[in-house]
Formats: sequence, C-alpha cells, structure tokens
Amino acid sequence: MADHDKAIGAAPFGGTGRQNSGVRDKMGNHQTPQDLGPALRRVDRPIQEASGLPNQAYTSEDFARYERDQLLANTWMCVGVGHHVPNPGDLRPVKILGLPLLLLRDRAGEIQVFHNVCSHRGVELIAGPCSVKRRICCPYHSWTYDLDGSLAATPSIGGPGKNDCPGFNRAQHGLKPVRTAVWADVVFVNLSGDAPPFGDYIAPVAERWGDFDLSLLRHGGPDSSLSFDIACNWKLAVENYCEAYHLPWVHPGLNSYSRLEDHYDIAEDKLYAGQGSLVYQPRLSEDGEEFPKFPNLPDKWLKGAEYIALFPNVLLGIHADHFYVGYLEPVSTDRTREYFEIYYVGDEPLGDDYAALRAANSRGWRSIFNEDLDIVERLQRGRASPAFQGGVFTPVMDGPTHCFHKWAARGLTNGA
Repeated sequence: MADHDKAIGAAPFGGTGRQNSGVRDKMGNHQTPQDLGPALRRVDRPIQEASGLPNQAYTSEDFARYERDQLLANTWMCVGVGHHVPNPGDLRPVKILGLPLLLLRDRAGEIQVFHNVCSHRGVELIAGPCSVKRRICCPYHSWTYDLDGSLAATPSIGGPGKNDCPGFNRAQHGLKPVRTAVWADVVFVNLSGDAPPFGDYIAPVAERWGDFDLSLLRHGGPDSSLSFDIACNWKLAVENYCEAYHLPWVHPGLNSYSRLEDHYDIAEDKLYAGQGSLVYQPRLSEDGEEFPKFPNLPDKWLKGAEYIALFPNVLLGIHADHFYVGYLEPVSTDRTREYFEIYYVGDEPLGDDYAALRAANSRGWRSIFNEDLDIVERLQRGRASPAFQGGVFTPVMDGPTHCFHKWAARGLTNGA
C-alpha cells in the first residue's frame, strides 16, 4: 500500500461544487443544490422512512457536474490496476470524470499518475497504451519528460538549435502529478488532493480481509480482463452490485448453488457495502479441479465469499482461491464503462495446467455480469419517469443499497 500524497497543482475541482449553478427538476425547472437539499436529506432517514436519491441524480448533466466537484473529486477513485503497466516504462492513458490522466510505472517500478497533457500547449501526450525506454516525448514540439514527470528537454525553445531559454525554469513545468495510492494492485487517485490519508480510507477493508495474504495475488492473463459498456448511470451499477435481493430472478444459475438465503448483508457506514455468501462453490470442471487457495485461511473462508462496493467506484470480490477488482468509469449521466480484472493465488494458477480452469472461471463471471446489464439499463430508463422519485427501501433486504445512497447524499450536502 502506498499513498504518494501528491497534490495536483491548481486543483481543478477545489471548492467549485459550492458554486454550481444548480440542476433542473423532473419538469425542467431550474433548481439550486439547496433546493435538492430536502430530497437528499430524506435519503439519510432511518431505512423504513427513507427515500432513494432523486431522479436528477441519474439524469441531469448539471447534477453530474455538481456530483463530480462536490463528491467524487474529493475522495479516492480507482483509475486502473497495476497489471495495466507491468514493466518500468509502461504507459496507459485513462480517463476519470472527463480528465485525461496517464498511468505509468517509473524506472524504480513504482506506479505514478499524472495529468496526460504537455505543460507547453496542453497536447494530450499519450493516446494509447505503450512503452518507452527512457522518456515521454510530446508529439507537438518534442518537449520531453522523464518518468518521474520532470521536464527533461525543450528542443529549440530559444530558437533553432537552442534548447534553453533565458528565464525559463524547466523545474517549474514538469507533468502535473495526481495524488496516488496503490492497494492490492488497485490504483486510486484523489483529484482534489483533499481526501483523508489513503491508509485511513482503506484500513477497514484491509482489516476485514486480513486473513488473506493479498501480496500473493497474480493477474490471470488476457482472458482474466473483462469489460462492459452499460447504458446507465454509474450509481446504478454500484447499487445493483451491493445487494443480493435480485439473485433469484436475475441470476438463477448463481442462485442454484449460492441461494438468496445463503447470503448476508454488509454495510460499513460512509465507506462500503455489499453482500457475502456462505456457500460459494461453483463447479468449474467435470473432474472437480480447483485453484490453489490462500494459505492458512480460517474455515469460514473455505466456502465463503464476499462482494463489496468500495465507494465510490470500486467493486471487489474475494474468495478462497481468487480475487477480482471491478471499477467503474462514469462516461455520462446514462453511460458507464465497467472493468473487471481477475487475480489468482501465487504463480502456479498462471501455468498451462490451469488454462482451461481460468477460462471457465472467466466465462462464469462474464455470464453473471452480463445478466445484470439489462436490469441496470432498465433502471436507468425508469429514472425518466416523474412517477418515481427515489422509491423506498425494504428494511430487511435493502440495507447495503441504502448505505450507498446515504454515503452519496451526505457527501453532496457536506454531511449536513
């Protein structure tokens, strides 16, 4: 775990949420954030009295900007995994909340994230995944940056053949770093630079899963990377992931061996929510072959599994024999990209002997995740109806979903 604790220079989101011009109600009338305060505060009532987030939270561009500035930029968000840049010099452009960022592994093997723009004229530096031997070169005027972000070369800045210019200090014009932290290969950023220390943020999850030696995690390879393009607001993907209530109707195959009654709710106020299964035991091969398990696990984990949404955009699943990381990229009010990366325990499961089992596991998860797509897209379409304004929560079955709604509502109202 690491928190580079780097500010991003002039934070693009600092304080802007309070100045947002507002959102529009279901009939198109202008509303300020203060107008939505009562609706957001209703979310924070006891579950039997609470309503969910209003429709504008899923459909309004103005609300999305307010949410970005007031909520998402001020916390830790996932932008990828270390597996995406396995070797020093590997670069991967990523986007979060509309910002072009650059994920890289430096010469020392450490993960870094920078704003993916040249300090000279703002050109996007890297357009696709690639590797460099030493430095990053801007395609416009060949300004060149080291992997630590420092500006290393400025060809002809002082005229043809003159690579220096009186009064120009290269040290002040390197790439702008983003505050970055890595845990279990998950790469987190804090865009505003104002979030609490990453160690405090991740500690409850790390402690909950302290029985698992996550240093043993190894990515399963090309067939262990899954992605989905979903016509829904990112929050609906989180809500759906949190709860087990829909299993019998949306996931009948999964429910055949891990039934609704075999699940329990998980809700850590202000941080994460999800579900656990007491009987996770899919049959991936006819002969009962299994992956190696994490060493020294207590008996409760040998057939148990947990699935939690770490707010705002991380979806985690842990099992005795594998782990996956999902993360959401909010693209627009009604479009989300969802990524999943599957990891195994140690190097042995990465060999040819386990290739068929890895493929079966990936197919199984892809099938389960595909089953959710239609329902979350229908949830999005339902948010166009003025007949629905947040709905209700069932006290017994909707605790994790209510936990997520409360987290969002409190952040949008500064905890008021």
